[in-house]
Amino acid sequence: MREIIFDTETTGFDPKNGDRMVEIGCVEMINRVETGNSYHAYFNPQRSMPAEAEAVHGLSEAFLADKPLFAECAQEFLDFVQDSPMVAHNATFDFNFINAELAMAGHPAIDLDRMVDTIVLAKAKHPGAKLSLDALCSRYGIDRSHRTKHGALLDAELLAQVYVELRGGRQIGLELVAQTTEIVSETKVLTRKDRPFRQPRPHAATDEELSAHAEFLKSVDTPLWGA
Repeated sequence: MREIIFDTETTGFDPKNGDRMVEIGCVEMINRVETGNSYHAYFNPQRSMPAEAEAVHGLSEAFLADKPLFAECAQEFLDFVQDSPMVAHNATFDFNFINAELAMAGHPAIDLDRMVDTIVLAKAKHPGAKLSLDALCSRYGIDRSHRTKHGALLDAELLAQVYVELRGGRQIGLELVAQTTEIVSETKVLTRKDRPFRQPRPHAATDEELSAHAEFLKSVDTPLWGA
């Protein structure tokens, strides 16, 4: 099962008000295990950067000035995510920005049926608890000491670890073990009658082995087994 864990950084809260996406980070997982494949890009938003937004992610107008437009990278992004489910924290926010950027670039929107929101999962698992990414990292003992500001790829990497915990932790393989054990048991029952009879192999020590052991015991000072 392939899934894409992702995060975005933007100039504000709503693409309908002219806000733009300035960074995206995606992490590939297969069977809830990170593969090491990722996609990361910065984009020139073609507008000013509000001070409030820059304080969150640290991306200035000067830094983004020479970055490509999203339209130039849209196909590369789509080729990476393919048709996999896409997991994000407060996913509606991120999907709104991605689909707004895709529309401006002349691409169809990503179907919301592919959206998996970790806030929804966290609410169901920890009702009444704090649901921020920082809070969930603390709950699950995930190191975020290197997270001084928001960053799309870094946050996607942290969210990938949180997502695994929200889905039950690293115990997915136990189901496979149970299935394998059941199959092996069935095989034993089916083939027991057909097994050829084999004479038991001798396991007694030879005279040479007993003699060597006796010599070894002489070198041990007051062995407990000799009492």
